[in-house]
Amino acid sequence: MSLTPEDADPSEQRAVARPAAANAQLSRVTFNRLELSRILNLYGRMVADGEWRDYAIDFLKDRAVFSVYRRASEVPIYRIEKDPRLARKQGMYSVIAATGLILRRGHELDRVLLVIDRKLAVV
Repeated sequence: MSLTPEDADPSEQRAVARPAAANAQLSRVTFNRLELSRILNLYGRMVADGEWRDYAIDFLKDRAVFSVYRRASEVPIYRIEKDPRLARKQGMYSVIAATGLILRRGHELDRVLLVIDRKLAVV
């Protein structure tokens, strides 16, 4: 007696589907621990200054996006993006304003974040 797909145990079908789902997550672009640490360090300082209040992280197939909000109900005031396709060209990191204007793009995250980091402000 052979089993047709209709007769197969549903739990076995789900077990077969899991590796495919795991492979789909591996193809997503993410921030590594050091990058996320640097971004969250900047975010923490800006929250302490009262300038930023909320954030969102999106891991997409082609890029990773860290969005910063002044209020939770608004559009992001800044987006920090990592796009590996641009790594050999203009640099994979970019800071994008709410209007869509690319404020800075580069190969090093620290240098790109300087455009929004006001740590060295003259008093």
